[in-house]
Amino acid sequence: MATQLITRTFPPGPELTPAPREGDVDLPTLVATLNENKRLILFGTAVFFLASLLYLAIVTPTYEANAVVQVENRPAIPPGVNPNAAMQGPPPISTSPGATEVQLLTSRRVIGEAMSRLDLDVDVQPARLPLLGDFIARRHQKSHPGTLAAPWLGMNRYGWGGEVLDIGRMEVPPELIGARLQLIAGENGQYLLASPGGDVLLRGRAGALAQSGGIAVQVRRLVANPGMRFDVTRRDPSTVMAALKQDITATEQGRNSGVIALTYANADPERARRVLDEVTREYVHQNVARTSAEAASRLKFVTEQLPNVREELDKAQAALRNFQARTQTLDVAVQNRALLDQTIALDSSIQQLRIQMTEVANRFTPSHPTYQTLQKQISQFEGERAALQGKIHNLPDTQQGLFRLNRDVEVTNQTYANLLDQAQQLNIARASAVGNARVIDPAAVNLNSPAWPKPLPVIAAGTALGAVLMVAFVLMRQLFRRGVEDPVDIELLGLPVYASIPFSEKGRELTQRPSGGRRRERRQRLLALSAPSDLAMEALRTLRTSLHFARMKTRNNLLMISAPSPGVGKTFVCANLAVTIAQTGQRVLLIDADMRRGTLHDAVGVRWEGGLSDLIMGRIQLEDAIRRVAGADNLSFISRGAVPSNPSELLMHENFTNLLRDVAGDYDIVLIDTPPVLAVTDAAVIGQHAGTCLLVVRWGLNQQREIALAKQRLEQNGVEVKGAIFNGVEKRGAGQYAYTYYEYLPAPRTAGSR
Repeated sequence: MATQLITRTFPPGPELTPAPREGDVDLPTLVATLNENKRLILFGTAVFFLASLLYLAIVTPTYEANAVVQVENRPAIPPGVNPNAAMQGPPPISTSPGATEVQLLTSRRVIGEAMSRLDLDVDVQPARLPLLGDFIARRHQKSHPGTLAAPWLGMNRYGWGGEVLDIGRMEVPPELIGARLQLIAGENGQYLLASPGGDVLLRGRAGALAQSGGIAVQVRRLVANPGMRFDVTRRDPSTVMAALKQDITATEQGRNSGVIALTYANADPERARRVLDEVTREYVHQNVARTSAEAASRLKFVTEQLPNVREELDKAQAALRNFQARTQTLDVAVQNRALLDQTIALDSSIQQLRIQMTEVANRFTPSHPTYQTLQKQISQFEGERAALQGKIHNLPDTQQGLFRLNRDVEVTNQTYANLLDQAQQLNIARASAVGNARVIDPAAVNLNSPAWPKPLPVIAAGTALGAVLMVAFVLMRQLFRRGVEDPVDIELLGLPVYASIPFSEKGRELTQRPSGGRRRERRQRLLALSAPSDLAMEALRTLRTSLHFARMKTRNNLLMISAPSPGVGKTFVCANLAVTIAQTGQRVLLIDADMRRGTLHDAVGVRWEGGLSDLIMGRIQLEDAIRRVAGADNLSFISRGAVPSNPSELLMHENFTNLLRDVAGDYDIVLIDTPPVLAVTDAAVIGQHAGTCLLVVRWGLNQQREIALAKQRLEQNGVEVKGAIFNGVEKRGAGQYAYTYYEYLPAPRTAGSR
């Protein structure tokens, strides 16, 4: 393997201040981020997929009933009006019958009648086991239709399938409307009704009316295990009606087609069918009733006119007989018969039109087209009659009188005959009214395909939602994770990056591997010995080379490695860097100066007892504190020792100064692992003695301001930070960082090689 390291040197002068970086959208970086978190995304998507399946199994399905009604568009022309003449007037405004009938179909009058007939204001819900009760009951009803399921595990208060409670009548006081009452089934159809507080309100038996304290309940049928409970609620009719108006959908199929489709969904398919069937039946009944009522209204008007016309006819006939007896004339002359017939026809038509106008005036305003048509026809007939009157005035007086009396008798007689005919027709129309609406398709429900939930859409939507949410979660987490991911961000703070150590999966496994079961059987966790060809080790060797030349300009051979915060891999870097330096033949001493939470002893595989804290307090000698590291020649180690109560004060003791002075002369390099800078002050104290100080920065964890604050705190205490070690680098996209590693393994030996 080979490692390429790009370092930057900065001339003396003021430090570079952090500059904000523009957040350009990097598609390769986004793809790499998603690829890195693919397990999390797949796991979240799978959870949503399973949740969709669970939802399909648990949710109560709703079934949709549908029906189709046709409304014919019949123009309203009163009886006796010539349709051709009516069409001569201004054309009425064209309206769709469906637009009006849709409102009538969902009106309170229609829905209210259906609600009262089906007792929809009484809500009955069997008590079920939470979450799984409905699922169990549905499974039983599918496998054993019409049978009552036995209670599970003796829990007879719940229904397990096959329960039936049919309430035909229920009346409660106003204070109990909307209250959830409990009906508890007993033996042989007996039951008791309890209040929400558990008080017994009444007792009864199925098939009989039970009354007590203003409460009346009639249960038609009760099928349930003894002890089974039903939640019974007498709801406010206005609330039920409003809910039905919202749930029943009526839409006209096509423009001005008069064909109306109705739908209604409910968890009980039989209830959905009955509700929609009752609504359509009531609507057609009311439509027929409207037609019959219109015929009855006209019949009443005609019946009221008949006595008056009959009286006028009697008077006209009596006047004619008296005139003929007085003048000794029998009939109008033959030559005047045609004139009389024309006059009679005109007067009869005018009389009929006036009767019709009186009826129309009760229904419409004078500006209505039908009223205007009648008015024009009357004016036209009156003009023709006036012309005939001029010819009649030329006749002798006797002929005029006989002419006039014959005309009155004939006109009144025809009017009376027409009224009798209309009365007979209206009487027949009232008795045989069919209306202009009919049910084309009665209400029906497809039991094999519930309206909701639909398996494929639910699973697809749930899985897609899970994938989208998980991708959004990953991207949002990446957005709010402000840790540096580019060494340039570190170098902008004035810290040269000595090495960029890629993330090592093998190193992570070694760190998480438990130590030996016994205290004296500890396992090493050194990547330098377990996997020396790992990419992370190549980066540490590059760091070793850089430090070798950098130490030529330092005041001593003490190298302090610290970090801004815990969890950056500082111990991993110290332990494996010490091994790589020792492998070059140099004598190396590794000191765990983190006397609070140091874990270097776990990495090298020794005990923590008899370490630095005991050495500073004079409990042991230096020879007893130094241990050899197995498998790494020239590497010695001093553990942290027992955790003291005052680590910072111990580090300021002269024994610690004398210790560093002594070991600096005995070893080529001394590596000191210190606590995090921002957590405690120990690093600032140790830095007073070290000739070289490096900060370990974790990729994606440490923020730029955090690194700058750690550097500032050390420098305020007189400790110069030489540079940084970028640890745990993960390559997200092309050009993400300037440190590139190439795998450069030895070529395999061939058969002929030596």
